[in-house]
Amino acid sequence: MAFRKQPEQAVRRSPSSIIPGLLRTALRLHQGGRLAEAEKIYRAILAIDPHHADSLHLLGMIEYQAGHFEAAIASIREAITRSHKNATYHSNLGTVYHALGRLEEAATCYRQAAALEPDLATAHYNLGNILHAQEKLDEAAAAYERALRLKPDLAEAHYNLGNVFQSRGKPDSAVTCYEHAIAIEPAKYEAIHNLGNALQAQGKLQEACRCYERALTIAPDYAKAHYSLAAALHSQGNLDAALQGYRTALRLDPDFADARFAEALAHLFKGDFERGWRGYELRWQTKEQTPPMRPYAQPLWRGEKLAAGRLLIWGEQGIGDEIMFSGLLPEAIRTGNSCVLDCDTRLKPLFARSFPGLEAVSSHDSGRDPANDPAMQISAHLPMGSLPGLFRRDASAFAATRSPYLLANSAARDHFRAKYSDGRRLAGIAWYTNNKKTGSTRSIDLARLAPLLARPDTRWVSLQYGDHDTLQRQASAAGVPLLIDREVNQFHDVDLFASQVAAMDLVITIDNSTAHLAGALGIPSWVLLPFAADWRWLEKGDDSPWYPGMRLFRQPSPGDWQPVLRQVGRAL
Repeated sequence: MAFRKQPEQAVRRSPSSIIPGLLRTALRLHQGGRLAEAEKIYRAILAIDPHHADSLHLLGMIEYQAGHFEAAIASIREAITRSHKNATYHSNLGTVYHALGRLEEAATCYRQAAALEPDLATAHYNLGNILHAQEKLDEAAAAYERALRLKPDLAEAHYNLGNVFQSRGKPDSAVTCYEHAIAIEPAKYEAIHNLGNALQAQGKLQEACRCYERALTIAPDYAKAHYSLAAALHSQGNLDAALQGYRTALRLDPDFADARFAEALAHLFKGDFERGWRGYELRWQTKEQTPPMRPYAQPLWRGEKLAAGRLLIWGEQGIGDEIMFSGLLPEAIRTGNSCVLDCDTRLKPLFARSFPGLEAVSSHDSGRDPANDPAMQISAHLPMGSLPGLFRRDASAFAATRSPYLLANSAARDHFRAKYSDGRRLAGIAWYTNNKKTGSTRSIDLARLAPLLARPDTRWVSLQYGDHDTLQRQASAAGVPLLIDREVNQFHDVDLFASQVAAMDLVITIDNSTAHLAGALGIPSWVLLPFAADWRWLEKGDDSPWYPGMRLFRQPSPGDWQPVLRQVGRAL
């Protein structure tokens, strides 16, 4: 029997009909990490159909994985042109933009993906990551929460939401998020570590240490956990163990700036100034240093007499730091250089009066940077925090510190003295700081100070910054006879505040800017310090190298103010 020959076109398959099979093969290779083979097939598909959207998109993802970001963008955008309602395309384009640091474009892509497919949890999660990177914390939290409503087992979303709450100063909410992430992924050591950070922010140091130790059992080489455990031990006064932990973190990660800076602060705390000041210069590499190092063309000053031009010294960190470091300005002036001091606007009148040997300016106020002003003739510069590295290299060098070195407005001082005097001793008091990191350990509830403030031989004046009505309510609730002078805004008018402080016979304060101002003005001042206080107060002793005549009262154990208050009562 003869067979009839079929038409050729009926036997041979059309080129487009083989694309689905090719795509399945390419996807399998792609998912298996065999990118070069997958790419070859995607390109073969595009040779058949140059407008094949899935192949354009997936080829773009291979280019992204290879680090060819611009090529990836071109391919995925072409895919979107062919199929603009595909949410995955928009989401993955956002991933490429994110990798390039083009955050606004990434956010637009994720929003478009979420608009096309509202239930696409990854789009909301990725948008949260962008908003978090942009420090839009409230919006980031909302995006993460939306992702978690759609996909409650997304451990990374719980973890990152916890990080947002931690950044917003909400450790209780952060703890809950980290615990959810760990419940989903018990071996997620980053979440365990950050849970420790949140617990430490709650003052639960022992629980925090257990978290760090648990993270290290899972990831023994996790440098951050070694660093955080060391910082917690430092907070508990275990300085030798802390130093060992910092060194371990640095052995694992030699570029870990926070660990090296913390090691430097530990050396300063122990009074090892030579090593401490050397490491203190690493502060610019840490996350918390504000403002950043100024990128001047002029070189850093090394203490020499300049051949020509003027020396610019500029303020950094907070008001209290500028006041403390300003005690070394006379020595900079004595090098024979013409000095310009760029300081906080609020300190300019006080510094101008106190240091006639230099020119006090404030770029914050004028908007003109002295180093970039040809008329100022600046030929070298130095941040104020670097002065001790030049002039306080060992303990004996602190003998050069003079007190007072700040001069209040004498007329304003006499005005306050006359205004407050009633025959009793005048004592100023400050009891809290708003510092987010350490404020809870440094501050004292005003009610706990009530027995001291009940003394009939002393008139107590508030030197506490803050809203006057709030301070008055605190004083009334504590039942203390505290004078709150509404003429003085301690935070906004530092020069007037200095005159108020100078009118006192005695200042009793926690570790805040009031302590530095009173010490610099030479007013007898007693500073109440928490256990394992800040590095500047050193590990031991009842005096301060920065302020001759200052007296320090230290907690004998964490959180225990009662012995401190008894000691102050006896001293009064």
